Amino acid sequence: MRLADTHAHLSDESFDADRDAVLRRAQAAGVALTVDVGADLASSEKATALAASCEMVRAAVGVHPHDASSFGEGELAVLRELAGNPRVVAIGEIGLDFYRDVSPRQRQRDAFEVQLALAGELRKPVLVHCRDAYAEVLESLHRWQGRIRGVLHCFSGTEQTLFQALDQGLSISLAGPVTYPRAERTREIARLVPAERLLVETDCPYLAPVPKRGKRNEPAYLTHVLDAIAQARGVRAEDLAETTFENAEGFFGLS
Repeated sequence: MRLADTHAHLSDESFDADRDAVLRRAQAAGVALTVDVGADLASSEKATALAASCEMVRAAVGVHPHDASSFGEGELAVLRELAGNPRVVAIGEIGLDFYRDVSPRQRQRDAFEVQLALAGELRKPVLVHCRDAYAEVLESLHRWQGRIRGVLHCFSGTEQTLFQALDQGLSISLAGPVTYPRAERTREIARLVPAERLLVETDCPYLAPVPKRGKRNEPAYLTHVLDAIAQARGVRAEDLAETTFENAEGFFGLS
């Protein structure tokens, strides 16, 4: 199988002691593509460097809504420079988080809009974080419909939200929570997403899937996410792996 982990945080400090071993385990599990996603300038720079040094890794650069308070013209200039690297395939992780409200909501909105504009300028897809803000996120993305490819990462919305996102041409990515015993709604979402719009991810080191729940997550565990989605959809895991890999190649412009 060829697997694509479309959203990982390999530059997180929890991998500093054994990152090379983590990448080897990922390859052994069939992961042929991992997108290392930035959440601030430091992690975006580390992701870009890792992608330059490892063939299976690509990078996304962006400022997470939790860090929106520190986002300004200087940060935008750095992101624009990083995004010019050919190993950088997306702008992300960007979006809105009205669940934790770590940054004031207006600062989140401003950072999101500016980074969407950057993606439009550079013709890069966007990796979108959303918690308790789907209506506003979809409204912002609607203004860029047809000009920016976007994915709602680690989707946790309702069926109604799913259909609204699909109507806007967005892709949907699912992660470890699809394996959790009480996550029947997420498994229903997994059944409903059209095959050509579906991506898979780990969001490591967070959200480890069953049976690794409670441990540090890593790309090798993507097989558990894939198995749960395949079971929900009633398809072979091998076929789903190939479909989602090809979707990832198309989404990131690698095919």
